[in-house]
Amino acid sequence: MKKLLSLLLLFVAISNAQEKPVKLFISVDMEGIGGIGTSQMVTRDGKDYAVGRKLMTDEVNAVVEAIYALGPATVVVNDSHGDMQNLLHTELDPRVEYIQSNIKPLGMVQGLDDTFDGVILLGYHAMAGTENGFLAHTGSGAVKGLWLNGTEVGEAGLNTFFAGALGVPVILGSGDKAFSEELGKLITVRTVITKEAIGASAAKLKHPEGVKNALREQTTAALKELHKAQAFAVNNPIGFVIKVGSPALADVAMGIPGMERVDGYTVSYQAKNMDEAYRLIRIVYKYLSW
Repeated sequence: MKKLLSLLLLFVAISNAQEKPVKLFISVDMEGIGGIGTSQMVTRDGKDYAVGRKLMTDEVNAVVEAIYALGPATVVVNDSHGDMQNLLHTELDPRVEYIQSNIKPLGMVQGLDDTFDGVILLGYHAMAGTENGFLAHTGSGAVKGLWLNGTEVGEAGLNTFFAGALGVPVILGSGDKAFSEELGKLITVRTVITKEAIGASAAKLKHPEGVKNALREQTTAALKELHKAQAFAVNNPIGFVIKVGSPALADVAMGIPGMERVDGYTVSYQAKNMDEAYRLIRIVYKYLSW
């Protein structure tokens, strides 16, 4: 009888473990979404912005569909482009939680903490100054270069550092070819290439339906191998260097206690951890002006 009871308890424990929902964070940018090939599709006054919003929403839903097809999940979607109210949230899969607005101290990673099992970077682009990177930039046009502990990063790299500091792995990324190559130099990760840039402001696009199919396939594959995923290793403290577009902006940044001047365009800071570094970097590129 005791043996039977032990087996029953073991079965219940295994069943509960199998049914534990996976918890995933999706940060979704816009420039790297499939079917978007001009700046007019990613700016709120652009003539094709409405089409861009629809494409963006559909890609998120394709990924979410693949997640839930494998079992129970908790999915948090953070709108991470521009004013961060681009997704047609009434058309999002109703099972997700959605973070909107750009008035948030952690921007693209707001809501991410160490309880998540993985991060998906959807619709991303390459860092500022990347040759043949479609609409490449880092945070805003104010940033000309960003380095974390000596490694140059764009938005994807910055967010990978943040996730790594929490012990959460980035399991999938999507965007243009230059973005995919950039992320692949930093971590080993699955990527979906949605387009190939022709210079900085045009692109050869893959059809949105093909992109969505690829996202479903790669999301499924990434989740089946989630137990193997490794978080990016981050060592504290975090020294960051940020090069901005004008000496005047660097002058203003020097008003932050502890900031140091590197040269006319460049400032640096020694942060105790990635949380502090991220918040200050975002202040410099998002909120300081002259």
